[in-house]
Amino acid sequence: MTIIESKVLINKPINEVFEFLSDLNNHQQLMPENIYNWSSTKEEARFTIQNMAKLAIKISSITENKEIIASPTEEVPFSLELKWTLNDHGNGQTEAVHAISADLNMMMKMIVVGPLQKLVDHQTNALKTILSA
Repeated sequence: MTIIESKVLINKPINEVFEFLSDLNNHQQLMPENIYNWSSTKEEARFTIQNMAKLAIKISSITENKEIIASPTEEVPFSLELKWTLNDHGNGQTEAVHAISADLNMMMKMIVVGPLQKLVDHQTNALKTILSA
């Protein structure tokens, strides 16, 4: 299993960060420009990644103020899990860790690790920017 992750420290209490992330409607704001055809509800999202694939995800596990896991609801080229983990750093600061776990063969790993790393980095940076405004 390949794990691609990005961490960020946000100057917001953990409950505010969790509230934002637990609603997939908010995740469109975290996406880069190469994500389009976005549609979502609180627990599900569908979108297209330019030159890669269409993806439909649903929150599969949620632990209040701690963790949100989303998994594909339709067939994908490889097994995939998207996870946000939150850690309270005190003084109104929250560490958010975004990780994508993917079951990749060596060829797929060479192709997708770079774009997936850019995606998680973009999402954590966007989260910090939005919640710091």
